[in-house]
Amino acid sequence: MLSNYHTHTTFCDGKNTAEEVVLSAIEKGFSAIGFSGHGYTPFDLRYCMQDMEGYIKEISRLKEKYNGQIEIYCGVEEDAFSYVKRSDFDYLIGSSHYFCVKNKYYSIDSSKELFGEGLEVFDNDELKLSEAYYSTFVSYIRDRKPDIVGHFDIITKFDEICEQRFLNNNKYYEIAEKYLKIAADEDVIFEVNTGAMSRGIRTSPYLGERLLHVLKKKDGK
Repeated sequence: MLSNYHTHTTFCDGKNTAEEVVLSAIEKGFSAIGFSGHGYTPFDLRYCMQDMEGYIKEISRLKEKYNGQIEIYCGVEEDAFSYVKRSDFDYLIGSSHYFCVKNKYYSIDSSKELFGEGLEVFDNDELKLSEAYYSTFVSYIRDRKPDIVGHFDIITKFDEICEQRFLNNNKYYEIAEKYLKIAADEDVIFEVNTGAMSRGIRTSPYLGERLLHVLKKKDGK
């Protein structure tokens, strides 16, 4: 059964309209497609949805138009620093795309250059950064309990194309595994996200293999 629930469109930073995505999914034999536009983040307008009402209306139209051909869900990818009205959506992906230090936001995944700026705030210490990222994200997960946790270990995104700081660092894994175990106790679903693989940035998904083994031992979802 083919399905996908982490899908972006031209309502945020995707390249295709929602209807183009639906038609492609039908052509490929998908049984379900879930849209998860980036929720509004007032501190960064580069990639988020600025017409959430229009987004909800369009996905509703597509549900009706393609009823019987494919199941369509209207979800949202909420950032840990900017909550949405949860009742407006069929499901919620909870993700963390930023570091926030002294009320300034630093992007984690937009580019390796912006990630580097965030790293500098932590004195170029990947362990300080990891502790800050995971503690903040897991606090959000415990508070919000999203239906799905998005790309939990996204701070490792550029590790294969830059100086390796995470994926070969046992001290990093001690931090990541500690917080993954805490988050898994919240009975949330963790996605396996291959977005960076499709862009040629990584050869492995989030969660990475080592963390997937930890999640399995925790009997996580």
